[in-house]
Amino acid sequence: MKKIRVRFHLAAGKHYKHWQIRYPNGDIQYVNPSEQNMLLHGCQLKNRKGTAKRIHEGGEKVVCAWVECDWIQNVFMSDRGAPISYNPRVTPNWMYQNQNADNLRFEKIQTIGDKLISL
Repeated sequence: MKKIRVRFHLAAGKHYKHWQIRYPNGDIQYVNPSEQNMLLHGCQLKNRKGTAKRIHEGGEKVVCAWVECDWIQNVFMSDRGAPISYNPRVTPNWMYQNQNADNLRFEKIQTIGDKLISL
């Protein structure tokens, strides 16, 4: 079964620094993180390791990581939980509790602004 893909959109334009949601049917939605938080259910962190390694070594930034999830709920909740981060300039993989978190699964992940928090 195809999953929903969620990532932070950094390309120039009107959706710069918005959450991009790609649905299995091809629809795309953008969420302004200053206006809305999301609760992602049935999640897995995905990363194109080769692309991330090239970015880490100074290459051009391109899309190489996202969160796959089963469904999304629009919510406002607290920021209690452990942060999940991704910055291929710093390290070429997802990070959770100071460890490589590529392909790690979470029951729930919440967006708080431009951050991801495991619940």
